[in-house]
Order: sequence, then C-alpha cells, then structure tokens
Amino acid sequence: MSDLPNNNHNNGDYSANNIQVLEGLEAVRKRPAMYIGDVSIKGLHHLVYEVVDNSIDEALAGYCDKIDVCINEDGSITVKDNGRGIPVDMHEKEGKSALEVVMTVLHAGGKFDKDSYKVSGGLHGVGVSCVNGLSSYLKAVVHRDGKIYEQEYKTGHPISDIKEIGETDITGTIITFKPDASIFSTTEYKFEILSSRLRELAYLNKGIKLTITDKREKDDEGEHRREEFYSKEGLKEFIDYLDATRVKLIEEVINISAIKNGTPVEIALQYNTSFSENIHSYVNNINTIEGGTHLTGFRRGLTRTLKSYADKSGALSKLKFEISGDDFREGLTSIISVKVQEPQFEGQTKTKLGNSEISLVVDQAVSEMLSNYLEENPKDAKIIVQKVILAAQARHAARKARELVQRKNVLSGGGLPGKLADCSDRNPELSEIYLVEGDSAGGTAKQGRDRKFQAILPLRGKILNVEKAMYHKVFENEEIKNIFTALGVSIGTEEDSKALNIEKIRYHKIIIMTDADVDGSHITTLIMTFFFRFMKEVIENGYLYIATPPLYQVKKGKSSRYCWSEEDRIQAIEELGKGKDSGVSIQRYKGLGEMNAEQLWSTTMNPETRTLRQVSIDSAAEADRVFSMLMGDEVPPRREFIERHAKYANIDA
Repeated sequence: MSDLPNNNHNNGDYSANNIQVLEGLEAVRKRPAMYIGDVSIKGLHHLVYEVVDNSIDEALAGYCDKIDVCINEDGSITVKDNGRGIPVDMHEKEGKSALEVVMTVLHAGGKFDKDSYKVSGGLHGVGVSCVNGLSSYLKAVVHRDGKIYEQEYKTGHPISDIKEIGETDITGTIITFKPDASIFSTTEYKFEILSSRLRELAYLNKGIKLTITDKREKDDEGEHRREEFYSKEGLKEFIDYLDATRVKLIEEVINISAIKNGTPVEIALQYNTSFSENIHSYVNNINTIEGGTHLTGFRRGLTRTLKSYADKSGALSKLKFEISGDDFREGLTSIISVKVQEPQFEGQTKTKLGNSEISLVVDQAVSEMLSNYLEENPKDAKIIVQKVILAAQARHAARKARELVQRKNVLSGGGLPGKLADCSDRNPELSEIYLVEGDSAGGTAKQGRDRKFQAILPLRGKILNVEKAMYHKVFENEEIKNIFTALGVSIGTEEDSKALNIEKIRYHKIIIMTDADVDGSHITTLIMTFFFRFMKEVIENGYLYIATPPLYQVKKGKSSRYCWSEEDRIQAIEELGKGKDSGVSIQRYKGLGEMNAEQLWSTTMNPETRTLRQVSIDSAAEADRVFSMLMGDEVPPRREFIERHAKYANIDA
C-alpha cells in the first residue's frame, strides 16, 4: 500500500496519523525479506540458523558442546543446547527480564558486549528476536541457577510472564518455534538442507556435537530419521568429506592454523587430479559465497609462495608463457575459516568480507605455513608444481580454443548457433531459452512455443561431463560452444581467466527440458554440473530452471488429466473412473517426443500452467561434493546417494 496521499481527498487528511512508525518486531513482520533475505524456503531455514548461531556462540565462548535440532510432528522446530542458559534477571534499562529483552528487542544480546563474546556468528544475522517476530508461536525454556524458567510468545509478543516451572541440575536453553504461515510461502522444513548446515558447523567448530531429528517420519523399525555430526579434526575432516570421491595428489591434507594480530585463521587444503577449483570461505561460521578480503589474502599468499618455490626449483624455466594465479588453484579444494571480532560485510547478499586488515593476516598465515610445508615435504612439493605446470599448459590451449570460438562467432555475423530458434524479444528480463534434449523434442518445442519470448536450443545426446574433462576440452565441445554462444556470454577477462561476463546474458530464464526418465535425469545433471562449474553466476542470479513435464495422462472418454506424480495418477483414476479402473486409459510419457506441440505447450511451457523448479545453491561446499560424487568415477557412493534419495524423487528405472 502506498504512503502517498489520495489525490481525491483534501491534503489536510494526510497527517502524522498516516505515517506508520514501525518499532521493534513490527518492522520485521512488515518487511521480513529485509531481515532474512526472503520469505521462501531460504528464509524459512534461515530462522533455524539464527537460533543455532546463538548456541554456537555459547560454544565459541567455551560454555557449550552439544546442540540438538528437532523438526517436530507439527512442523515446528526445537533447538536445545547445554550452554549457560539465557539470563532471566531484570534488565535495568528495559525494565523487564533479560530473556524477554533478547526475545523481543532487535539487536539485543550478549554478543554486543565484547566481554561476553569475543567473536560471534550471530552478529551477521538478526538474532532470535527476529525469529520470534516471524513465528506464530515461540516458547523459550531456560535451565539456569538450579531452576527452570519458561516464557511463551505469539507473533513476537509475550503471552505470559516469565514463569519458574521447576528445578534442575543442568544448564542450557531450549527454543521451540513455529514459522508464521501468513508470512512464509512455505513452512515445510527440508531435512537435507538443515543437516547439511549442521554438518558444516560441526567441521567449522571441532569438538561440538550437533544432532538433527525428524519426528515427521519413521523408518521400517519405527525410528525417527536422525543424524549426528561431530568433528575431532575440523577443517581437515571437512576436506576429506568434500574430496571423498576425488583422487588425491598428495596423501595428507595441508593444515594451517594461526592467530595473527588477534585474528584466528584456520585453513585446510588438498590437491586432487580434477580440473576444478573449489575454495569455500567462512567468517564466524558464515559462508562468504562472494568471497572478500580473506579470500584475496589466501589467493595472494598461495600464488606467491608456490611461484617462489617453483622458480627456485627451476621447474618453470622451460615454460614459454607466464604462469597465472588460476594455474595454482586447479584441482585445489580448500576451506578458509577466520574468526573476526567486528566483521564488515559487503556485496549484494551481504556475504562478502570487507575488512581490509584481514587480507594481510591470511596472506601471512598462508605464506609462513605453506613455505615450511614445501621445504619439509619436497616430494609433495614437486607433485604440486607439476600439476601447476600442466594446468598452465592446458589454460594456454583453452585460451586458443576459446579465442577460436569467439573469432568464428564474429566472422559468422552475430554467431548464434544454427540450431537456435531465437525469440523476437530482445529484453533479457522477458526472454527465456529452453535447452531441449534431442532434435525431435526440439522440433516439437519450436512448434509449441510462444515465439515472442521463448527460444529453443536442441542439444544432441549427452553433453560432455565437465567433471572429468580438461579445461580446454570443454571449450572444444560442440554442444557447450552452442550454449555459450546462444546465451551471449564468454569466459575470460584480463584479471580473471575464469570470470563470466554475466551482464551480457541474453535470457534471464534458462530452462533445462529433458525426458522424464533415467537418461533425461542424467542429461539434466550433466547440464547442471556444467553450469555449476563454468557459469555459477547463472545459478547465483537465479536464472537456471528445470522444466517438469508430466509423467502420465489419464483418460476416460473425452475427459483427460495430466499427472506429475504417482499420487496425482491414483487421484485422477479415482476421480475420472469413480473408483474403478474400467474404461480408464493411462499413458506413461517416457519422452517429450510422445507429446504433440499443443500438449507440450499446455503442460510444460505455458507460464500460466507449467511448473518450473529453480536451481539454487544452499551450500556451495555440499553442492561441490555432490556434483563431484555424481559425475565422478566412484560408483558405490553414487549408488548409495541415489538409493537414499530415491524415496524423495521421481526416479523411473
């Protein structure tokens, strides 16, 4: 609703009474996305992270070593820790208990008192008060000073005074909350998303036990789904987990741990035989997906130290061209974790560290530790340098391949692939492109589309598995060249040979459309792997989608219904056949080519009726591991992953 006065009324009606002063949690409820990013699945899970962050802060301060998260039967969440318990005594300034202040006042809490918490992950967030404001119900139970205290809230407001409800010989805090369905577009928590974050937190904070239990479902033995995470060695074990399906180049993970200028720096790194660079950076447990000064310091320290060693060893003397920073990071998996007292975050999503002093801190830590490692392990050092030289030679070849592609595009005037059926609209925000499996389905899609805003690019067979391909081979692949040229983007700038010029992209919706069978799923995964490894910005900007063609058509007489799941099919038979199978015919769509142009439009391409699944990255580290495992050589972990997730997906053998 606009705050501007209605022109039909006398301006005298527009007075101070019309101006809303949003105080405290009312502002959070009115503009939730400002505080938690969005009100969809990401923001919903962010609520849990905020509460868990409070418990992690207690652990960082040395008072907590166990955190339990539970998804309850009704979809609410309970987070329990064995910390000191939130104080319950009277807060002099506010005139109410400290617990109520923490729960109802934004940016209140011990972490703003430097004596209570030296560093804090929760500082980046908005605290448990924001969670309270966005919950239809919240209950806080505190075990402290031998007593148990409780207070309940509704939409951020206390519905009872703080009550003493018993005695105890333990300490800790238990927060139970139910997200407000009138604010969030979905209130259904995903076990995988939460468990992935808790696993990450266990690696980043060694010695803390984190558990997650899902009371919404039971297995065949009647047990609730449950996972437990605990890491004794921290980042070293994190690298082992991420690189489990990759072939190591050096046996041991290189571990760097130091305190520089009062800032704890922990880094772990490992070289493998892959061609991708996977560096994940964290500040106070927050995944800084946009990098920042700590990442800059790491890259500078790594490049300078390795180059100096390689120069001294004479290994670079035969190279005819200059070696680049990218070459030192090919096949590198690394985790950088810094704990900063007063972090300054920048960037579009506030996930880029801006503290300039941290760059030098990390640079020095890497230089010192890595220099020592290379001197003490000459055999490993030689293997790493050889990998770097191979990477440089491949990059040189890739640059030539890339320049050839770009030159051909210019010579052929505009350079759009011959197979591309483009749309007439030139506004990227209004345009979308379908990457379609096979020429046959591509032809049907071309007939069924809306030519104004929908472009079609048929892909022949399975595209190259970029997870196993050398960098320059990717740019020589015909189907991948077609994707690059159709999208209007290229890779490679003077500063960063792997940077994508995302601002030139021709479509803001890139939709993968494949058959609803195993081959189709494999092709979808191959394409997603390509985007994750070479065009991650496309996913980060929210431009990548997966189309969902129907699995069945159920018919009886002139009535018919499309079905996207087994449940839909059973319901359609029930309703069309009035509970009987007789006279009901069921068509199982194995491929897009089985539908005519009109059917494909109405079920899968019409914005009014279609369902698109947006591809997003909840955890870059977990996505990196999953793509490596699904597209790598190791069969057992891939089989185990598919079997574990088969009940949560439509997998048609």
